[in-house]
Formats: sequence, C-alpha cells, structure tokens
Amino acid sequence: MNTKLDTCRSALRVHNTQYAIRSTKNGFVLPLVIIAMVILMALIIGATMTSYGSRIQAVQTKSQTEAMLAAEAGYEQAIFWMSQQGDILGAIPGNGSITFGTGSCSYTINFHGFIGARPVFRVTSTGICGRPSFTRIVDVDVVQETSGWAMGSCRIPNGSSSTMGVNFVDGEIIDIPLHINKAGDSPDVGDIFISGSPIFRQKVEMSESRKIGSSDKSIYTSTTGGLTLLGNYSTIVPLFRNGIDFDQPNVRITDATAVQSKVNRFRDSTAAAYKFTPNLTGCPTTPPFDSYKCPATQLEFFVQGGVGKVRITNNCAVVLNAPAPYDYNIVTGSNPTMFHQYNIYGYHYKSNNAAYQKTYSITDTYVTQTIGGYTSDPGGQIYVNGNVIIGGDSNATFPDPNQVVQGKITVVATGNIWIADSIRVDGAHTTDANNKPTDTNPNVLGLIAQGVIKVVDPGRSPTSPSSVSGYTYQPIGNSGASGRYLPDPTIVEAAMTIGGGGWGAEYVGGSGGRKEFSGSKDNLRVCGSITEVIRGIVGQSSPDDGYIKNYYIDTRLMSGILPGDIWFSGKYIPAPAGWHDHSAN
Repeated sequence: MNTKLDTCRSALRVHNTQYAIRSTKNGFVLPLVIIAMVILMALIIGATMTSYGSRIQAVQTKSQTEAMLAAEAGYEQAIFWMSQQGDILGAIPGNGSITFGTGSCSYTINFHGFIGARPVFRVTSTGICGRPSFTRIVDVDVVQETSGWAMGSCRIPNGSSSTMGVNFVDGEIIDIPLHINKAGDSPDVGDIFISGSPIFRQKVEMSESRKIGSSDKSIYTSTTGGLTLLGNYSTIVPLFRNGIDFDQPNVRITDATAVQSKVNRFRDSTAAAYKFTPNLTGCPTTPPFDSYKCPATQLEFFVQGGVGKVRITNNCAVVLNAPAPYDYNIVTGSNPTMFHQYNIYGYHYKSNNAAYQKTYSITDTYVTQTIGGYTSDPGGQIYVNGNVIIGGDSNATFPDPNQVVQGKITVVATGNIWIADSIRVDGAHTTDANNKPTDTNPNVLGLIAQGVIKVVDPGRSPTSPSSVSGYTYQPIGNSGASGRYLPDPTIVEAAMTIGGGGWGAEYVGGSGGRKEFSGSKDNLRVCGSITEVIRGIVGQSSPDDGYIKNYYIDTRLMSGILPGDIWFSGKYIPAPAGWHDHSAN
C-alpha cells in the first residue's frame, strides 16, 4: 500500500516538474513576441515618419527652388525693362511683378551709387512660392555695360535714304569688343560685312539672330556695285578669336531722345565758365572769306610745368568745303534712316579779340555728379553748343606739337567735333606694340557729338589762305612747303560717342582723294571706344584712299574712369561682387 502510494507521489512530482518547465517556456516566449511586435511597430512608424519627412523636405526644397527661380525671373524681367529705357537715370525708380502657377515675384530698380564716375543700379527681386510659402530674395548691383565699338548699323550712307555695307578688310586689327545692332533688313542677311581676313581679337556681339529657320544667314562682301556672297556665318566664325554672341540688346545711340537727355544732363552739370556757344559776330560776309562758314570752338590740350591744360578759343570761323561722296550725317532729330551731305571742314580762323581765347588747368573744369545722395568721382566737363575743333599747328614748338591730355575730361558738342591732330593722354603707356595707356594711368578723354566726329582732311585747306580783317588763319597738322598733313599714324586716345552719324575721315573718295602723309593710305589708330549711329567711312581700297584702321580697347573705360554718363549700351551686367541672394524664411 505504501509502495503504491509512494509510486503515485513520485509520478505526481514528475508531472508537476514537467508542467512547471512547460509553463516557464510559455512565459518566456510571450514577452519575446511582445517585444518583437513593439520593435516592428517602431520600425514601421520610423519608416513612415522618415518617408513623410522626406516628402516634406522634398516639397520644401522644391518650393525653395521655385522661389529662387521666381526671384531670378524677376531679376531678368527688371534687366529687360532697363534695356528698353533710352536714359535709365531718367526712368528709375522702376518696379514690376510676375505671377505664375503657385508662385510670384516682385522687383524694384533704384540708383545705388557710383563706381568712379560710372552709375550703379540696384535690382531687388523677391520670389515667393509654395504652401506654406517660401521667400527668396535676389539683390544685385548692376552697371551699364561699357561698349568697345558699338554701331547702330554696319553701313554707310550713300544717298539721302540709302546705305551700303562697309567691310572689315584684310590688314585691319580690331582689338576692341564689337557690337552691331539689328538692321531689320529684308531679305534678312548677316549684318556684318567682311572682305578678306581682318583680325577680331575681342568678343563680337550681334543684335540679330544667327539663323533664319535652321540655316545660317548669308554673309556678303560689300562693293560699289552691290553685294558679293561670301558664305554664311559658319564661314566667318573662325575670324572671331574670342567668339561671337547673337540676340544681344541694341545699343541706344540710335534713339535721338536718349542722346538729347544725356546731353542735357551733362550741360546742366557743367560749370557755367565752361559752357560755350560760338558765334560769328563781326565775321566778314563777303569774299575773299568763303561764303560757306560756321562758328566753332577750338580746343588745344597740352601739359605745362607738369599741369594739364586746355587752351580754348571761342568764336572761330570755319571755312567749309564741298563734301566727298560719303560725307553724310543723319537728319537731326529723326530716325537714322534719312541722311544729307554736309559741307566738311576746310580750314579756320580765330578772332583777334583776345577775350575769346583763354587757357585753363583741366582741373578747373572738374565737377561731380550727385544723384540720390551719392556723389561720383570728380572729372572735367566742357560743353559747347555748336562745333568743336581739336588740334593745332603740329610745327609749333609750344605747346606740345601733338595734343596731350593730362587729367580726366569729357567734351560734349551739340554739333560736330573735328579732329585736326593726333590726341594722346599723358602718363604711362604699355611698351608692347599696342602702346596703350597702362591700367594705372589716371588720364582720360571723352568726346560726345550730336553731329559727327571726323578726322579732317588737311589736303582740303589752302597753304596760303586769304587774310581776313579781324581774324587770323589757324594752321593745323604738319605744315610744309608742299602743303600740310596729319601725322602717320594719326592717333586718337579717347572714348567717342557720335549721335549724328559716324566716326571716320572726311573727304575719302573725293576728287583727288585725301592728302595722306605717306602718299598712300595712312594708319588711323584708336585706343578707347566708339559708339556711333551708323558707320562713317575711314578708307577704301579702290581707289587706295584714306586710312587703315587699327582699333584697340582702352580697358580703363570699363572701370568708370571717364567723367559724365555717356554710355548707351542696352545691356546691364552685375557689378564686381554685386550678386547677393538669400532666404527670407
């Protein structure tokens, strides 16, 4: 009995032990399952949150990017608006806005100071995009691009309403940035004319498009008989060593209203002592004094005792001669499609009235421009309501036989400016073949004419002009027994702006041709810049007459060294270190 009872107790103990073991195992697995489920849920939630965060970040990044693009669109619109203004200083402040999709932008344009004497404008554009909205701001200081050689048309007038293309030819060195406005011709052909292989060392900009449809435009060589097909743009692209850009904004020199606005601002800011209106009071009206005459002011630049000076002779009488076939200017105040031949400079007299001649230090003419509380660097200004002659007798021992400018000065004439000698700036020049003013040379000359700026033909002046009571004949150039000549090369170191036609040489192609120094075409060397409404002729190859061009950019003009606001480019670019953008969120 006891034995059976013991056996049962033993069996019960074994069963309880096994049950306890099983219970322990079951109790251990359950927490593991719960823990695994918690971890899995955490992972799912984390992945969901990460995915949500990524989507939020993507939306934010997209909105920020779109806000930045909106701000940049506003900036581009502001720059386009500025390019359409004839005189930006008279048009600002400006503003505008654009709305598109879920975004918008608004922009403002204001004056923001000077770099030297060069105006600086501030364009601020704010772009907004997204929900919630993101805001980006583009804040840029911009300046009007300075032109190298900019022309309204690469053509010369040859009739009252007709023009002909003028070629860049073999042997010419164009080491100056070039811009040519869109001609709007029909049929539409290339607006540049090439003969041979001239050398273009700087970038070339065209306002026209390169192609018609999918094909390059045709390029021609211009001749007196018409046009000869040279090829297309792909034919001449290798000539442009620094490239050629198309679809660029027009320069505004063809806008007579814009020219007048800038001339008026210059006049109003010039000191009263340096405003001149030449007249012919007391000038004989009967022979032997030529009946073709006009008043002018003569300027002679020189350095004396280390000081830059200008001798100003007012109320000169210019004897005019008949023009050559290409001596045209545009009809005043009109769209530059109508032209007339003007009587060219022959020679001139000065009045014996000593009150009409004075000598000034160039620094005496200095003024500053003040706009919106900002003041420009000082510079000289001379304003002539009429014509100007620059030059004198190169045989003279004093002042310097060539015109030498020490200082910073700009001359504005409402008529023509006739160049009757080489004109150079004082100070250091490079020692290479270009012989340009060095970057640190502080001296500069600007010339603006509402008529034309032309190198006179010395051969048109008699060697022994008749005497005129009360007046004294004024020789120019290199006078000699066989006549007189201009130097070879004739050098002009100046920034020139021509509102009434083109830059060039008078009496090219006339009967007997110009009187060149060497008997064949001389060299015309320009170091500076040229902005002209339409081309003026400089030389021609058949017959061999006039000048060969050698043009170089004066890079100092890009820095704002020139007094007065004479730039007419339609292109505005960021000033150095002028671009800033940031988020407003």
